[in-house]
Amino acid sequence: MDANPTPPPPYVYGCYRHPDRPTGLGCQRCGRPICPECVRPAAVGFQCPECAAEQVPVTYPARTPQRRSAAAPVTTALIGLNVAVWAAILLTGQYQSWLVNLLALQPEGVCTVRGLDYVRVSPQECLQAGGTYFAGVSEGSVWQLLTSAFTHVSLVHIAFNMVALWFLGPQLERFLGWRRYLALYLLSALAGSVAVFWLADPTSSTLGASGAVFGLMGALLIVAWRLGNDVTQLLVWLGANVAITFAAGEGISWQGHLGGLAGGLVVAALLLRRTPDDRSRPRGPLIALTVVLVGLTVVRAWMLG
Repeated sequence: MDANPTPPPPYVYGCYRHPDRPTGLGCQRCGRPICPECVRPAAVGFQCPECAAEQVPVTYPARTPQRRSAAAPVTTALIGLNVAVWAAILLTGQYQSWLVNLLALQPEGVCTVRGLDYVRVSPQECLQAGGTYFAGVSEGSVWQLLTSAFTHVSLVHIAFNMVALWFLGPQLERFLGWRRYLALYLLSALAGSVAVFWLADPTSSTLGASGAVFGLMGALLIVAWRLGNDVTQLLVWLGANVAITFAAGEGISWQGHLGGLAGGLVVAALLLRRTPDDRSRPRGPLIALTVVLVGLTVVRAWMLG
């Protein structure tokens, strides 16, 4: 899969200060086209130099971890939710916790009998054996498509994902705004889960925030590219992470990683897409993307059922 797919060509205008420089960017306040040299960061998106000069100057505090998290409430909440679920799993038996079978992504159901999991067992057979049956996504447990992205068992797994979220999330949250950033995170997680649902072994169990984290990596690449920055280092870093995905062995869900990456690339491209009136209107395309992902889930569930 191409890690840097070419998005649809944006509407291009000449910068209002440099007419000879074509650009697809526009001021969030007045709508005038601006080239990367004229871009001024704003609370949400970016502005032209004149509109930025009219704003009250903003002094950013030193980049300490405490102040970074305070400036990114959604990222802080996402990390807190992941840690809370991990703690609940740890307190209820860790690898034998019933929460794992309830929250992890399982295309087909699993039967737990005295701490052991059995697949390809009907609910009736599981009940007769004195076990507990946990339905999979194909049997109606559709919440697993999102809850699996907040579920971890091992300390190393959650630590790696949360550190990555801690460094990637705040800058994207401040740039996109909390609503668009949250949509990016959740749709990336959903895209990763749908990829797992289609491509992974139906008897497998998948969990972790890696799909959403890969989506943030893809979004950061799109943002840097749209701002006209050199993305060479980002591509190398992203390529290294994709290589590790395949080199690490069977314990890594390449389906979830690549699905989340593709989701993040698409969502970021839609969020930064410009319309003929030079305004960003992502709501309709994001709803359409959600409908596509839900439709793919329904089709796959029908195939497995």
